[in-house]
Amino acid sequence: MSIDVAEVRRRFPALARTLRGLPVAYLDGPGGSQMVDSCIEGMAAYLRRGTANLGGAFVTAEETEQVVAEAREVAAALLGAQSSEVAFGQSTTALAFSVAAALGATWREGDNVVVTELDHRANVDPWIWAARRAGAQVRWIPVDPEGLVLDLDGLDRLIDERTRLVAVGRASNAVGTINDLGPVALAARSAGSLMAVDAVHAAPHIPLDMDDLGADVIFCSAYKFFGPHLGIVAIRQELFERMEVAKVEPSPSSPPDKLEMGTQNHEGLAGLPGSIGFIASLGTGVTLRERVTSGMAEIRAWEDGLASRLRKELAAVPGLRPYWAGNGVEKTPTVTFRLEGYSPREVATHLARHGLFVEDGNFYASTLDERLGTRDSGGWVRAGLAPYTTPEEVAACHECVARLAAEGNRTTDRPRG
Repeated sequence: MSIDVAEVRRRFPALARTLRGLPVAYLDGPGGSQMVDSCIEGMAAYLRRGTANLGGAFVTAEETEQVVAEAREVAAALLGAQSSEVAFGQSTTALAFSVAAALGATWREGDNVVVTELDHRANVDPWIWAARRAGAQVRWIPVDPEGLVLDLDGLDRLIDERTRLVAVGRASNAVGTINDLGPVALAARSAGSLMAVDAVHAAPHIPLDMDDLGADVIFCSAYKFFGPHLGIVAIRQELFERMEVAKVEPSPSSPPDKLEMGTQNHEGLAGLPGSIGFIASLGTGVTLRERVTSGMAEIRAWEDGLASRLRKELAAVPGLRPYWAGNGVEKTPTVTFRLEGYSPREVATHLARHGLFVEDGNFYASTLDERLGTRDSGGWVRAGLAPYTTPEEVAACHECVARLAAEGNRTTDRPRG
């Protein structure tokens, strides 16, 4: 683990925050990371120089054009795509509905789309909505509720010559499982189907490459990797060119601009090079793509070491029920659990009082919540690690959960929360 975590932490102003004299530990990364200084500075510098819309014959308009172009270049480097394949929007969810509307317009009755029981609903509901409008069937890749992995044994029955799109997440935002997309991509290609990959949860933690994943469409959100609230999609060029999208008549009709409705978040785009540049600063290489990929590998090594420690320590806590895949399954540093005798909200509230910010709920992975039988009892507790997480914060999280468990075991008249 070669990351200098003290140096990394100096790059994140929010980490200086305290709560009632306690240092704050942001263990809520899967819901949104803290913003790196270079992103903040990029956004502020753009706003201070003067803003403008695109197309003007003056310097601030020209600078905004450059901001958008640079944002496409760095996003392409992150995703292993071409800059002409990258479009921006309000969020991944909004972009997914726009893409689904465009692709779904070509689907017909008797066609089908395939989604999964493990995914965030942002990579489920847009495709279901488009399928229903077209009269197409929806099929589900099931989750193994014990192993917390996708059950891929029935792919040959789910994906056939009438499958128009397969939507699958690169990693589960709820339990951290990194999906094996190889068999899914092979089945989709063999059937002539498109594949859409939700990489929102994966993007802060593991390198991404459209070609390697076999993705025709890949989504991510910059606020999950130290940047602004901004949705990003890369669409394979040939597909992008033939897509008919909803747009106002004078706006561009060629990719990638044609997918971007209205004026974009230019200040957010100005910050995007800072967030991706931070990842690159942790790596080595000649090209930005090489530095981003190797930087991501450094992040993963640091986070995996901490996550392994936290899982091991939490698993020994009496009454704690882990929700993570087994040792042979790759995972993001997302550690999900329940504690007997306490609702997930009570556990999260208890930790928050000690300056440990974890999340509770189903995190929009509502189908998984139903399959695991936790829907009516508050979902799960989720601790998510980041490159700025320290061993001391991991230890504090374990100790706080262990104390709460011991308190619950000592008395039945326990305090709520």
